[in-house]
Amino acid sequence: MEPSSLLGHLRSELDAFRDCLDGDLAAPVVHCGDWTLLDLAGHLGGSNLWAAAAVTENRGDYEAPAAPGERAALVRWFEGTSRNLYEALDTDPGTPAWTFHPPHTVGFWQRRRCLEALVHRWDAELAVGIPRPLDAELAGEGVAEVFDTMAPRQVDRGRARSPEAALRLTATDTGASWDYGPGAPVAELAAPAESLLLMLWGRAPLDGGAFVWNGDEEAGRRILRGPLTA
Repeated sequence: MEPSSLLGHLRSELDAFRDCLDGDLAAPVVHCGDWTLLDLAGHLGGSNLWAAAAVTENRGDYEAPAAPGERAALVRWFEGTSRNLYEALDTDPGTPAWTFHPPHTVGFWQRRRCLEALVHRWDAELAVGIPRPLDAELAGEGVAEVFDTMAPRQVDRGRARSPEAALRLTATDTGASWDYGPGAPVAELAAPAESLLLMLWGRAPLDGGAFVWNGDEEAGRRILRGPLTA
């Protein structure tokens, strides 16, 4: 996706997350362990600041302050982290920056932070009972990121092995497809882009009705066990 599109989506997703902070801050976030909405806000806001420092200070060891616990202060703090991130990322995507995986550029963070905000906006809206659909094209960008960034990172860190065969994921709503692994795909998993992304990030069960397998399903499931994300 174009950087301008990613930045536009980033702003929309963070604004939508901020709106959730008007809800119950003690609401559990189902797919994030024992976190509450307050904890999730602290995580997302803190990682906004961490990513901004990766760009403006070329460092990966920034430690964000704890988020305030009182609602009004939390909202102000979160809005401030969002502004900080926007300002850091609103530049040439080819500008060098510290990143945890290639490319080592601002463009990496424009994409990564947009997709982080997308999934956690969904988490927050689910917590307050108003989950909205994901943009299909942006969800597809998220699927691509899992296979070109997140899964290879898991291999590099020794948490997973490179797959011995290839799996193809196909988005039934956009027609886009992505291959992960060597050679011709031995299996294909088809579903809407939103379902694929939420499944890859542990938010949707693989056995849900949205998914259709073709080919060697058992081999495909082994590849998906990865782990692909963290």
